[in-house]
Amino acid sequence: MARFRTWVGIAVAGALGATLAGCSSTGGKRAEDARKAAAAQGRAAVDTPRWTFAMITHSGDGDTFWDIVQNGAKQAAVKDNIDFLYSHDDEAQQQAQLVDAAVDKKVDGIIVTLAKPDALKAALARARKAGIPVITVNSGSAESKAFGALAHIGQDETVAGEAVGEELNERGRKKVLCVLHEQGNVGHEQRCAGVAETFHGTVDNLYVNGTNMPDVQSAIGARLQADTSVDAVVTLGAPYADTAVKARSDAGSKAEIDTFDLNAKVAAGLTDGSLGFAVDQQPYLQGYEAVDLLWAYRYNGDVLGGGRPVLTGPQIVTEDEAAKLADYTKRGTR
Repeated sequence: MARFRTWVGIAVAGALGATLAGCSSTGGKRAEDARKAAAAQGRAAVDTPRWTFAMITHSGDGDTFWDIVQNGAKQAAVKDNIDFLYSHDDEAQQQAQLVDAAVDKKVDGIIVTLAKPDALKAALARARKAGIPVITVNSGSAESKAFGALAHIGQDETVAGEAVGEELNERGRKKVLCVLHEQGNVGHEQRCAGVAETFHGTVDNLYVNGTNMPDVQSAIGARLQADTSVDAVVTLGAPYADTAVKARSDAGSKAEIDTFDLNAKVAAGLTDGSLGFAVDQQPYLQGYEAVDLLWAYRYNGDVLGGGRPVLTGPQIVTEDEAAKLADYTKRGTR
């Protein structure tokens, strides 16, 4: 049964650049065609100054999710004549220092994640004092406005978790293991809490060291062996879904493996049935819209969301939809 449901509360209808340009006449169409041609040739579609935007995330090394975010940001940067700088650190204090470094460079805009918001508060206050506009993405929607950001682009993690709980109910699951791979990440806690809010069965949280995949596999496998009543495992990131599939095999379990986020391997798992469903928050859009909105703010004073998050998800993706998205995942945009 095909399902392609979206829980997005505030939709982003197309790229912001196209929205700003409009195409109400033949001239508008010509302008749009010119922008597309410029982007295809790797050159700017605007004549605004060469501003510098810095994106600083809480990503660890090798996380494919953030490759997709960067792909969106880089494509928007080319179109908008932006010098795009990317840095990351999964240690909150180090991430804050990277924000401080961007402020010291006097960049023209900052894009930042707030997985551990308290550690970033002072750094963002310094950015605000320096007059640098900030947009938060992916995590920290609850703190974004209070920290002085123009907007937050991502998904509401609690709503996403609730969507997962509802999907598990429809699948008749009774006991779920929610695997948290980064302790202290508020978004991860919100996801599992959201699952527990709507799921009619039992939800157990399992904390693992996400930087060590063999340990993750061992921990999931041990729990599945110890508790055979677990009939679903929910991982909070695409790279952990494949590890959970291996752990299921090790344990001789028949639990369904479901995951947050989408990449090529997850799409393949959905297609071959080794995974049940995925929750896509469209990371490409998070990167693209963040850069595009900063450009629009610098150029025209524009903002999005009206003080509320601009939601890019969640979207439940099942086997029926995976094939349609396969080409996008292979090129690194979904």
